Amino acid sequence: MLDTLFKPKSISLIGASHSEEKLAGVILKNLLKFRGRVYPVNPKYKELMGLNAYPSVQYIPESVDLAIIMRPAAEVPEILQEIAGRAKNVIISSSGFAEIGQNELQDKVAGLGKEIGIRILGPNCMGLYNPYHNLDTFFLPHSRLKRPQKGNTAVVSQSGAILSCILGALRLSNIGVSIAVGYGNAVDIDEADIFEYLADDRNTDVVIAYIESLGNGRKFIEKAKSLSEKKSFILIKSGKGESGQAAAFSHTGRLAGRYEVFHFILKQFNIKEASDFDEIIDAAKAMSYQRSSKGNRICIITNGGGSGVLAADECMRQGLDVAALPEGKKDKLKKIFPYFYGINNPLDLTAQVKNEDYVAAIKELKDDYDGFVVIALPNVLGITEDLSEMVSEIKRDFSKPLVFHIAHSSITKKLTSVLENNKIPVYSSPERAVRGLKALLS
Repeated sequence: MLDTLFKPKSISLIGASHSEEKLAGVILKNLLKFRGRVYPVNPKYKELMGLNAYPSVQYIPESVDLAIIMRPAAEVPEILQEIAGRAKNVIISSSGFAEIGQNELQDKVAGLGKEIGIRILGPNCMGLYNPYHNLDTFFLPHSRLKRPQKGNTAVVSQSGAILSCILGALRLSNIGVSIAVGYGNAVDIDEADIFEYLADDRNTDVVIAYIESLGNGRKFIEKAKSLSEKKSFILIKSGKGESGQAAAFSHTGRLAGRYEVFHFILKQFNIKEASDFDEIIDAAKAMSYQRSSKGNRICIITNGGGSGVLAADECMRQGLDVAALPEGKKDKLKKIFPYFYGINNPLDLTAQVKNEDYVAAIKELKDDYDGFVVIALPNVLGITEDLSEMVSEIKRDFSKPLVFHIAHSSITKKLTSVLENNKIPVYSSPERAVRGLKALLS
């Protein structure tokens, strides 16, 4: 178990700084909110940011759960030897290892970790963010990267830069985070170890991962498959072509391998894969808001014919079936709605739509389809701010996935806020709404 890594009670920061102009100073500032004990280590200071500072780890009055190393790579082996018996886990934030060709140094670090019995995250990594534990070991200031709120989505990323981009996108998408971890070169703790931990984490319902390369493919598949059976899980793999594989190796020093083989194995074990950055964020939003479900029969309800066609086209690309309306329901809907409404799938409620029309359509069709894409173009007077609460009320009566696309207008923000507070995800385009829905279906 990695509880003492993800939920430590005591932390030492080796290489701590007094200034936020230095990365180690940013980390220390972020650790000031940590609920446990923090021990800055720097022989030049007796006090740092209001905390007692220590000349070395040997002077810290207790063995800590987690040590963070923010010193030049060449110093790391000696520091690890000093830490022996003084910490259970270590995060090596420092870069300068295999990613720049220093393989011998990295191998030495890996060997020392095993020799002294300490678990290592990194090197060349961002570290951890656990808002449920007030733990933030990132070297990025909050003024530059506002952290997402607490939530149910865990983020696992080999790249610290991509991790920061994902966190920024999750925050803008109103998605809360349970744990975020950047694991870098993975000399010890790798993505598979983290998957195993998250599979049993009670705050995590959804896991999204960014992968560049794998050290142990069999272990990865075993843990990824196990995780996907317990939680909603989707990953994105970079390094798909030769140039991308070379870039991945120069980034973390791990070989990317042939993408075609990786992709085939994921499909074989039914592990979901996003094709690009936007898709994994859209999937995370849907999965964090609603439960996954079975089936692929989709109903599109819209007040704009063109938007419905775009959604239908994306359904085709995603392998989703925009199945025709059942004959009995088609006849019934023709009696409910004006003659000029397009009673098909997509169901076109036209520019003369009223809030009640969406409610009536969903009520009539909720048992006939596996998922729903609802499109509202609120530049018509018949759509008001009440639509969100009305649809949210119906959604409480059935468990099938339902997502929205709402075009920009003066009431879009209000509509979106109410829907998302009621766990109905809203997307900025018909295509993104469909891709979000796809993530909820299997």
